[in-house]
Formats: sequence, C-alpha cells, structure tokens
Amino acid sequence: MASILSSVFFFIIAIGVLITVHEFGHFWVARKVGVKVIRFSVGFGKPLFSWRGANDETEYVIAMLPLGGYVQMLDEREGDVAPEELDRAFNRQSLASRTAIVAAGPIFNFILAIAIYWLILMIGVSGVKPIVGDINEASIAAAGGFQRGDVITHVGDTKTVTWGMAAMALLDHSLGDEMVEVRVLEDGVVSKTRQLDFSTPGLELERKNLLGSLGINIMRPQIPARIGEVTPGGAADKAGIMGGDLLLTVDGELVGDWGKWVHVVRTNAENRLQVELERDGRVMMVDLRPARLSTKEGEIGRIGATVQYPKELFEAFNAVERYGFFAAFNAAVVKTWDMSLLTLRMLGNMVIGKVSVDNLSGPISIAQYAGSSAGMGFVAFAGFLALISISLGVLNLLPIPMLDGGHLFYYLIEWIKGSVVSEATQMMGQRVGIALLALVMIVAFYNDIDRLVG
Repeated sequence: MASILSSVFFFIIAIGVLITVHEFGHFWVARKVGVKVIRFSVGFGKPLFSWRGANDETEYVIAMLPLGGYVQMLDEREGDVAPEELDRAFNRQSLASRTAIVAAGPIFNFILAIAIYWLILMIGVSGVKPIVGDINEASIAAAGGFQRGDVITHVGDTKTVTWGMAAMALLDHSLGDEMVEVRVLEDGVVSKTRQLDFSTPGLELERKNLLGSLGINIMRPQIPARIGEVTPGGAADKAGIMGGDLLLTVDGELVGDWGKWVHVVRTNAENRLQVELERDGRVMMVDLRPARLSTKEGEIGRIGATVQYPKELFEAFNAVERYGFFAAFNAAVVKTWDMSLLTLRMLGNMVIGKVSVDNLSGPISIAQYAGSSAGMGFVAFAGFLALISISLGVLNLLPIPMLDGGHLFYYLIEWIKGSVVSEATQMMGQRVGIALLALVMIVAFYNDIDRLVG
C-alpha cells in the first residue's frame, strides 16, 4: 500500500512539474507578444485553488484532474471581445506570433530537460561499468566477436561510461538495419573493435530485453552473503541477525554468495531455516523464519535485511558520468537531442510495425516508474523527469490535431496557401485527432493492465 501511495504521490509531482513548465511556455510567450491570458490552469475539471496576483488580469488555477492543463487566451472564436482589446486577441495575432506561442510549450519541455541533465551531469550520474558477462552461443554478439570480460567504451561514436549509456546507444542503433562497431577494452587494457550486425536476416529483437536479444549478459560479480542493514522488527531482526554477519550455511548447505541466499529466502516464506553465520570471528546458529510478502510475481519470503557490498567490489564495478560546468551543459544539450531523436524513431518504427506497441506506457506504468525512480534518489528521479519531459515535447510536436503539432501544421498550411485553414477543416481534424489520441490511450492502458496482471 505504501509503495502505491508513493507512486501516486511522485506521479502527481512529476506530471504537475511537466504540465506547469509546458503551459508556462505558452503563457510566457503569449504575454511577451501582447496576448491577454485569461486563465492559467494546471489540471482539468473543478478548480481546487485559484488566485490572482496584484494588478494581474490572469486567473491561476490548480484543478482536480492533474492529467493536463491549459492556457486560456482572449480569442474571438471563443466569445465576444471588447473593441478596445481586439489587438490582444490570439486570433488577431500575426502567423509568426501564433506559431511562437504554440511552439513554446514543447520548447520549454526541452529546455527543462536540458536544465535537469545539466544539473545531474554536474552532480554525477552513477551506474554499473559496461563489463560483458557470458555471451550466448549462436547470437549476433558471438558472431561479432564479443568475449566475457570486454569493457564497452564506445557504441558507434557514442562514449559509454555505464551500462545505461551503452544500452541506450544500442537501442538507438537497433532501430536501423545497419552494422555498428563497438569498441571495447579486452583484458582491461587492449582496445579492440567488435561488431553488431542489426541487418542479420531473421533477427528478432525484444527491446525490453535488448541485451539478452543480442546475446549479451551483464557481468555480475559474486557478492559475499554478508548482511548490511537490518530492518527493526523484521524477520532477520527477530532471529538476532545483525549487520556485518557473514552467512555460512542454511539447513546444512553452503550459502556461497548473496544471490543464492536471496533465492533461499524468497522460496521459503514462513518456513523455518537454520542459519549458520559468523560474527566477529565466532560461528553461531540462529533460527530464521522469512515473512510472507505478496507481489505481482506471487508470494515470496522476506527477512528485512540488505547486503553489505565489499568496498573493492563497488569500486571495480561502479562508474560515474560527471562533467564540469560548461562541458555538462554541452553534454545535456546533446543528450536531450539524442533522446528526442530516439523517441521520434521509436514512434516511427511503431507506426510501420518494426517496434511493438507493447512498448507504449500509460499513466499506471509512468506512476510506477516515478515511484521507483524517486526511491533511488534525487538524481534518478530528476533523470526520469527529464526523459518524460522530452517525451511530452516530442509527442506534442506531432502533426496530430488537438496537439500543439496539429496547430503548427495548420499554420504551415496557412503560410503556404496564404489564408487561414477553414474552421470546418479544423473541426474535422479535431475529431480525427480525438480518435487517434483515444486509440493510443486505450493501447497504453491495455499495456499497463497487462503488465500488472501478466
């Protein structure tokens, strides 16, 4: 229950920030070109809070449904306008001014993403070094010469400090039928070039498990089964297990490493386990009964204890992407551009059927991502915000009526033919846009439900 509330809370925070920035773009540019703004609303439906600033003609509103927002401007198409204010009506503005106002929303989303990436790239984004584990036989990674222990340094021209960067670069290249060169360090020192041929006949890629589809496994070190922190009142605490304890055997069998210990705990909910452990050089036995926890994967055991990572192991596998002030800004602009193009390419490949629509996520999945990223800390949540802000910017620029891109498309037609697109055409386009957006939302909601129950 707590995780659901956390996800909902951070989802509302994320959507609130993104919508406010998007609508502020429209609002700010409208004010700058002299258009009267009647209302600035974050959310739809019944207003929860509303106010006006001193000498401010705009009403600011926070509404009940936080899944959108709008900026209401003075417009003759929506009501009578006093003669003395006609020059402040949106529909009376020049084509350039109207274009700037409409485009400002998505542009501000991209600006927000750049600002976030700039900040977190100066703070430093931690990740796992891209060290290759076992290579699956008869895979394109095996055909390309990949070996266990390779450290991926570049995918194409993209530098890859962490697995996250490597996976994103591989995803980008996987959308094209091309050969990509991957530079690696062999034995940690010798630079070599491997190849991945995405034009291989019959190649089927699962984007949710791209590395696995390529035949690449992440190097996973053996972590000693040593207890880190113990949750007060949990099963481990009740059994007398303490931080720093090294787990030796369970029911007479060697534990070996943390992965095996986790498997034993998860598969023995409410079963009594005899655990042999070492504490300060002394060996002792404790009785442990893992608590039962219900998850979407089923019921599992849980003891309320974390692992203690050896410092040398952390240093060997941890990597940080960090830049100075100016270099971070340049990297943030490049990252925002690359992510925007990747989003656009993914959408394009969905349209032609090359990428499954299963990759679409609705509000439920986004809320889960918001909660999980917030649980990982500020940098992870900020990165999530930047990514969603880019997605919002790209989606709003698509030439679909009802979206900003649809209005911009009408303005392009107006510029070409020299007159405003007829109201009848716009209304027809609006109905088509509503139908398309409804279809996308239905698919996204279906995917969300399928992930929950699947």
